[in-house]
Amino acid sequence: MSHLTEQRYPTVAEVVAAARSMAAGRPEVSRLRQVGASRAGRPIHLLSVGGAGPAVLVVAGAHANEPTGGSTVLRLAELTLRDPSLRADTAWHFLLCADPDGARLHRTPAPRSLWEYHRHFFRPAGPEQPEWAPSLLPPDRLPPETRTLTAVIDEVRPYLQVSLHGTDLGGSWVQLTRDVPGLAEPFVKSAADLHIPVEAGPSDAAGWPASGPGVHVMPPPGSHPVFPSMPDDVRLSTWHRAHRYGGLTAVVEVPMWASELVGDPAPHPAPGRELRRLSLRLRADARVVEGFLREAAPRLPRSDGALLRAARWALGLVPGLADDWSGPPPRNAGAAYVGSVDAFGRRVPLRAAAMLLRVLKGLDDRAAPRLEQVVAHWCETFAERFRARWVPVEHQVEHQTRTVLAAARHARAIRSR
Repeated sequence: MSHLTEQRYPTVAEVVAAARSMAAGRPEVSRLRQVGASRAGRPIHLLSVGGAGPAVLVVAGAHANEPTGGSTVLRLAELTLRDPSLRADTAWHFLLCADPDGARLHRTPAPRSLWEYHRHFFRPAGPEQPEWAPSLLPPDRLPPETRTLTAVIDEVRPYLQVSLHGTDLGGSWVQLTRDVPGLAEPFVKSAADLHIPVEAGPSDAAGWPASGPGVHVMPPPGSHPVFPSMPDDVRLSTWHRAHRYGGLTAVVEVPMWASELVGDPAPHPAPGRELRRLSLRLRADARVVEGFLREAAPRLPRSDGALLRAARWALGLVPGLADDWSGPPPRNAGAAYVGSVDAFGRRVPLRAAAMLLRVLKGLDDRAAPRLEQVVAHWCETFAERFRARWVPVEHQVEHQTRTVLAAARHARAIRSR
C-alpha cells in the first residue's frame, strides 16, 4: 500500500486524497463527503462503502497523538471495495479524522524514537477531545468536532462503532461498551502473529471485567471507578451513543513501541507499596514541569494557546491521580497492571513537558534548552525501563484491521440472534 511504503503515518490531507481516489474509482459503491468542520474550519470527511444494511462506523483520529487509525481506515476501505462479501449486507462508514485541528498540531509522521515522537507532541485538553467532551461539558458547549461525530452516529445508526486508538509504548487491548463474545480469540491470535504483546492489565480499564485476554468490558452505570479523580466518564462519551440504536462501541488500542512488561501475567509481590512509590514519582515529575511553567510565566502570552492549555490540563490531573494510587490497589493487581500504571505515570508529566517545550521553543525562551534536556532524558529512561521495541507501521495497521473485521463479524452474530 502506497501510504505505508515509507514506514510513516499519512497526514490527514493524504488520507483524504487517497479516499477521494477510491471513491472516484468506484462511485457505484462508495461516496466521500464532508460531514462537518473543525473549530478552525478544517473539513471532516466521511467515506461510505456499500449500500443498505446494518452499519459499521469506524472513527480515526479521535486523539491527535495516536496516528495509526488514518492508515487503518484506508486499509479497511480498500478491503471492503475489493471484497464484495464484506459489503454485501453491511454498510461501512469511515470517519477519516475526527480532530483535524489536533492532527495538524501533532506532527510526527515517522518517529524513530520516543524523543522524536515527543518533539512535536500534541494531545488536546480533555474538553477539546471529540469523544470525551460530552463527559466534561454541557450539551450547549460541545465543540463542533463532537457535534459532527454524534450527528454521524445518529445518521448511520451503527450496530458497531469502532474507535481506532493507540498508545506510544505498551501493548494492545480492546475496550467494549458491551461484551462481544468470541472476539478475544481472533484478537489474541492476530497480536501473536504480528509479535504485538497483549496488555494484560491496562490502567485505562482498571477494575473492568475481561471477556478474554486483552478484551475489557466497560462497567455498568453506578460502578465505583478505580481512579475516582479522573474527570471524564466513559459512559458519557460518544462511545455510548451507539447504544441508542441497539449498537455498541469497540475501542482498539495498538502500540507504536511494544513492551513485553505490560503482558506479564505474574502476580506482583507488593502492588500497594509499588503504586505508592509511583505516586511519589508522579508528583515529583509534575513539580519539575510546574517549576519551568512558573519560571516562564511572565514571558508567556496572556492568552493560552492549544499547547499551553493541554499542558496545564495534564498537570491538573496529577494530584488526584497520585492520591488514587496511594490508596488500596485494585483486586488482583498484578505485574502487568503495575507496569501499566508505571507507564501512565511517566506519560502524563512527559506529555505536559513536551507541549510546554514546544511553546518555549516557539518563543525562543531561555528556559527551553534546560527543559529540552529533561524531556530527552525522560524519553530515554521510559524506553529503557520498558525495553521499547518498534512495531512496524504495517503490523500496527494489520492488527487494527483484523480486530475491526473480527469485531464486526462477532457483533453482527449477536445482532442476528
